[in-house]
Amino acid sequence: MNAENEEVKKVIPITAVEPDEEMVSLYAAHQKIYPRSVKGLFAKWRWIMVWVTQIIFYGLPWIDWGQRQAVLFDLSVRRFYIFGLVLYPQDLIYLTGLLVISALSLFLFTAVAGRLWCGYACPQTVYTEIFLWIEKMVEGDRSARMRRDEADMSLEKFSRKFAKHLIWLVFAVWTGFTFVGYFTPIQVLGQEVMALNLGSWEIFWVVFYGFATYGNAGFMREQVCKHMCPYARFQSAMFDKDTLIVTYDAERGEPRGARSKKADLAKLNLGACVDCSLCVQVCPTGIDIRNGLQYECIGCGACADVCDTVMDKVGYPRGLVKYSTENAMKNHWTQKQTLRHVFRPRILVYTSILTAIVLAIFISLAVRTPFKVDVVRDRGVMARVVEAGKTENVFRLQIMNAAESDQRYRITVTGLPGLVITSDDTIMVPSTEARTVPVRVQIPPGAVEPGSHKFHFVIEALGTDISIREKSKFIMPR
Repeated sequence: MNAENEEVKKVIPITAVEPDEEMVSLYAAHQKIYPRSVKGLFAKWRWIMVWVTQIIFYGLPWIDWGQRQAVLFDLSVRRFYIFGLVLYPQDLIYLTGLLVISALSLFLFTAVAGRLWCGYACPQTVYTEIFLWIEKMVEGDRSARMRRDEADMSLEKFSRKFAKHLIWLVFAVWTGFTFVGYFTPIQVLGQEVMALNLGSWEIFWVVFYGFATYGNAGFMREQVCKHMCPYARFQSAMFDKDTLIVTYDAERGEPRGARSKKADLAKLNLGACVDCSLCVQVCPTGIDIRNGLQYECIGCGACADVCDTVMDKVGYPRGLVKYSTENAMKNHWTQKQTLRHVFRPRILVYTSILTAIVLAIFISLAVRTPFKVDVVRDRGVMARVVEAGKTENVFRLQIMNAAESDQRYRITVTGLPGLVITSDDTIMVPSTEARTVPVRVQIPPGAVEPGSHKFHFVIEALGTDISIREKSKFIMPR
């Protein structure tokens, strides 16, 4: 082969050049929040609500009412006992009324002052406050807890962590025990615990509710408010420009910056905010209120308390962070003007509807008869002819005694000529129980035309002036 015809093939290696790869996370890493302790007006109100709600929750099951627990939801016999009131499944209307009242109250309080429920009375907030207090008592203040978490494991760190979690668990289990005590008489429940004879149902709910308290208040905390609670998402639909919210006065506070106590703000061109970041440190959800209202804000007012403390120290007027409205901040209204706009037509409508429903329920409970009657025709005997040519219909009456004492009842009929009861017309029903009895009703021949005729059962509670009329139909065969 000639050299000129020889093809020289050169193999050029091709190196794959990979572009720089960078992993981008769509989710921010969770940063543990260490809320700083704070004192002030709103902190006092939060602790007042902690005491009030927990005294009610832990105390109610131990109150006796006669021969029973004052508040008991006995699902096994389908009875709800609320002090002197006994409710049956047929009283579902009162549960509906309670749900309507709760919903309207939520609308009303949110329209007036934002997330008041979240900041002061929500169980998540209340138990988080309690667990944080336990944490502070065992591990120290915010800076001590942060240093301990960053340090390597030691005997001192382990012992404090162990003691904290042990107290948390004991408190959580006691909370679960109390919760179940509303459905199983708590004294009986306590005896079963001491005898190690708890049923599977009780064990499940004590553990479940206790674990929920331990997990939500001990670990998840602000994550529940920010990501699990739906209220945080739709609260903005209930806000308007006259709703009281925790607000930072940017016009007064900016530009922010550090300064000495005697500094001339005009010369330094600074606002009232000293940029101490204490408002962020005390926030249970870790937000900066100076960035404006955020859905994570639960309206607890901790930032307002600590800011007022700082303002007092530097000699500036209070109220850099405060409860106010968007219109009030924009128009520089006084407190009196702000409150006048807060109670606007929307609030008055909510209040009127809520008041009317509450009054209706209380009036209904006040005039509620202490027994109920259901009349059902005996399907086995529609109508039959008995002695002397009389026609007989058979009914079944269920009488529910809602009183907490045995009661005798007399049954009579009215509405048709010659109509009488031939079975026993007097019945005794034990307290808070129901009894079904057959009732035979007869009419003489020729008293009415063939067909269906309306009449009434009259059930009278003997020894009282209370009676119930129940409509039914008498069948006269052709």
